[in-house]
Amino acid sequence: MGLKSSFSNLSLECGTDEAGRGCLAGPVTAAAVILPLAFKNSILNDSKLLSEKNRLRLQPIIELEALSYACTHIFPEEIDKINILNASILAMQNSIDQLSVTPEFIIIDGNRFKPYKNVPFQTIVKGDSKYLSIAAASIIAKTHRDAFMTKIHDEFPMYNWKQNKGYPTKEHRAAIKKYGITKYHRKSFRLLPEQLKLEL
Repeated sequence: MGLKSSFSNLSLECGTDEAGRGCLAGPVTAAAVILPLAFKNSILNDSKLLSEKNRLRLQPIIELEALSYACTHIFPEEIDKINILNASILAMQNSIDQLSVTPEFIIIDGNRFKPYKNVPFQTIVKGDSKYLSIAAASIIAKTHRDAFMTKIHDEFPMYNWKQNKGYPTKEHRAAIKKYGITKYHRKSFRLLPEQLKLEL
């Protein structure tokens, strides 16, 4: 069963999704993508279901063939101020702001969003495995965020972000316990399990 090309059947329907919401370090990153209605791709799917190789294969195809796309990072300082849900929605809305055309309709992965400029919208749970534009947005968000985490890995290699991308792996938590936190860590998150208190 393939992914659907549109929810609204309007030609300027934008899909949006975020990556990195559950991470302990790094930004939450969102993308907005408007695909042509006739867009087809046999491997495009929810980024979580694809190998890194396939995500990196799809990224330039989406960026080339999309009518418009944009990607935005919201960094830990802001996440800590406004909370991760608001930061995720802000990242999506900032990405929509940067599109070269105003969408006629917005479809969002998940169940939470805030009205954007009077543009009608629909939240769709597991939308990234149902609609092409949301799947495309999930891939753009994920590949751009992964590239950022790989870049900052060189600054703080002891956390191995190029591998764990800031997610709460055992290794990442062990490094936080041993080395403390960096400017890239989200202080409002529970960085260590309860029994391992961290002096902030």
